[in-house]
Amino acid sequence: MRYAGSIVTAVLAVMLAVLALSSAHAFDESRYDDLAGQWRLGPPAKWDPSKPPGRGQQPPLTPEYQAIFEASLADQAAGGQGNDPTYTCISDGMPRAMNVVFPIEIVVLPKITYIMFEYQGMLRRIYTDGRDWPKDEDASFMGYSIGRWIDETGSGRYSVLEIETRNMKGPRAFEPSGIPLHSDNQTVVHERMYLDKANPDILHDEITTIDHALTRPWTVNKSYQRERNPIWIEAVCNEANPASAHRQGELHAQRGRLPHARQEESAAARSALFPPIGEVNGILVLRLTNMCRPVGWAKSLATAYSRGQPRASDFAHADSAQQARLPTLRV
Repeated sequence: MRYAGSIVTAVLAVMLAVLALSSAHAFDESRYDDLAGQWRLGPPAKWDPSKPPGRGQQPPLTPEYQAIFEASLADQAAGGQGNDPTYTCISDGMPRAMNVVFPIEIVVLPKITYIMFEYQGMLRRIYTDGRDWPKDEDASFMGYSIGRWIDETGSGRYSVLEIETRNMKGPRAFEPSGIPLHSDNQTVVHERMYLDKANPDILHDEITTIDHALTRPWTVNKSYQRERNPIWIEAVCNEANPASAHRQGELHAQRGRLPHARQEESAAARSALFPPIGEVNGILVLRLTNMCRPVGWAKSLATAYSRGQPRASDFAHADSAQQARLPTLRV
């Protein structure tokens, strides 16, 4: 009996040691900044938020790729798609995905951080387990991302996520105006993500793109706003997508209904994001010219900024005279 008791004691001791070791290596969420919630930026989609879209971005392009950009602007002015490949509903890819036209969610795990995009169900996997670059990984629009968490203040908390992304495929552009990336797809993207020290509901992303279409690395700073009580929607670009027929037109979306308490907030947000774009018989109209976008995509876009619940009757058509009085919105 004493021998049996000794065995039980030894087994218990081993189990406790294993548990202690597991606890020592357990993922401690308190060491990471709280990134929970929904992060938004919203349209108009422009690569450098501090500058106007299109030519106003002043991208540092080589002469060859500046000519491609100018041709894109001219084609779009004539009603075409220009150098923007996403009208066919392919992924935005990196680095354009970080324009965050639709909200994102960030999930931090021990060996990987996920950035999940409401638009198109796009997903970024940022590996933080110390791995090296894979040798035979297939290229993808979002690329392959390796990151590391940094404790910049010595407080024992990780406050900065540094990321490098490589191995992207094309076609890709920085923004809807068609600012090009090189066709060799040798893009390298560096990021530094961190919460604002004065306001934890602002997330900064310093993004530097190195690409052979550029004369120098191009750095921009984006600031995402947190929504702690989010409404998520399904934004599927290729739902009833007419792009294969290259149809262009106007997409009309009626405001979704919001709880009374959020009506005022929603109206202010719409006003800031969409300077008066016109109404027809109480219908808020988004005129998305030069964009082969499906009805489902337009419904999602309208809902994204009202954050209301769309109804089956959310679409109506204005006559041509009414349409002509409405300004154009690009996203």
